[in-house]
Amino acid sequence: MNTDRPRRLRRDGVRSLVSETELRATDLIAPVFVDATTDERVPIESMPGHERVPVAEAVARVEEVLATGVEAVMLFGIPESKDAEGSRAWAEDGVVQRATRAVTAETDATVITDVCLCEYTDHGHCGALEPNAREDPTLTVDNDATLDLLAQTAVSQAEAGADMVAPSSMTDGMVGRIRTALDDAGFADVAIMSYAAKYESAFYGPFRDAADGAPAFGDRRHYQMDPANGREALREVRLDVEQGADVLMIKPGLPYLDVVSAVRREFDRPVAAYNVSGEYAMLHAAAEKGWLDLDAVARESLLALKRAGADVIVTYFAERIAPDR
Repeated sequence: MNTDRPRRLRRDGVRSLVSETELRATDLIAPVFVDATTDERVPIESMPGHERVPVAEAVARVEEVLATGVEAVMLFGIPESKDAEGSRAWAEDGVVQRATRAVTAETDATVITDVCLCEYTDHGHCGALEPNAREDPTLTVDNDATLDLLAQTAVSQAEAGADMVAPSSMTDGMVGRIRTALDDAGFADVAIMSYAAKYESAFYGPFRDAADGAPAFGDRRHYQMDPANGREALREVRLDVEQGADVLMIKPGLPYLDVVSAVRREFDRPVAAYNVSGEYAMLHAAAEKGWLDLDAVARESLLALKRAGADVIVTYFAERIAPDR
């Protein structure tokens, strides 16, 4: 007779005692979009429940997040003007800098700031362009010319009060250059959450609408990772660890659970996963059709990321699914 019955541990009361994976509000980071071009909140059509908020509303928006038990936010900015280099990204009176100063002064939120140039450049790419890149499809972002711009941006955000900076451009050497710049400016305690393995993914569409950061030409295949590559992610992550990354981000999350798991096994650093806008939008779309229970599939998705090895999850579901609500 077979006496091995796993079902014994699935009874009510017992089931929760032996649950292997826990999802807490403090595991989640809520993205917040701050828009310098508006004086009122603007709904993001492709991301139901989310808005761009004016700088004057940044504190109120973050307080809404904190009320759910989520303690950390990631600030993204939509500037009032753009140029070829994205100079508003590191301006003292830039949109993220202004929002960061207000939020850190008036709330207890942990503030993480996005370090990238795509929202700030008039071409929508994540750095300074190589000559003739607009006309020649074999050219793209000038890697080394971009490094100093990213470093300036990170330092300006640290000066505004950011607890952690999150470089997301997949520029080779960005973590090392930012770490050096932060340390030289007296911000040795400001952590770096590196987008260590960021793929050139079709799941980013709604975010590009939200942050007004879609490329004006071409795509990002020359600097973001090929979705076909898993082993390469470990090489990318290892380079960021060697350069001083404190937290290792994989983006997107759900289509890359194998990468999350591999990074968790290989590296002794906190692992983050970004539950991206396309994942959020597709679950909402299915729920609006009545095909899925939104809260159930959202929670299951976040549990899957935790089970795969993510310590931290950046998600647009943060407030809705926060366990403490």
